[in-house]
Amino acid sequence: QVQLVESGGGLVQAGGSLRLSCAASGFMFSINAMGWFRQAPGKQRELVARITSGRNINYADSVKGRFTISRDNAKNTVYLQMNSLKPEDTAVYYCNVLGSRDLLPLNRWGQGTQVTVSS
Repeated sequence: QVQLVESGGGLVQAGGSLRLSCAASGFMFSINAMGWFRQAPGKQRELVARITSGRNINYADSVKGRFTISRDNAKNTVYLQMNSLKPEDTAVYYCNVLGSRDLLPLNRWGQGTQVTVSS
């Protein structure tokens, strides 16, 4: 049973920082790619960043240079460090396991964690 619990969201002013955590269980974390996604009201869920088991990393252009994804396999945790936050970053943020072949997420999503960036 895959379980993913996001935390670390909150309210922050533009230019501020937040660090999101995703605690994973129920699968072999170390051999799987992981991704962070976000969904703003009325918009599609989008991929923000992903990290493979070999720590190959990709970012959406909108967050490149501001966000950093990392993982700690000993803790079964993936992180998203968010700096220089903008109001456009306001969304619910989710983590998920990515398929080894297509890097697509599982079709089940957790609660996510709310990030709100004020002007």
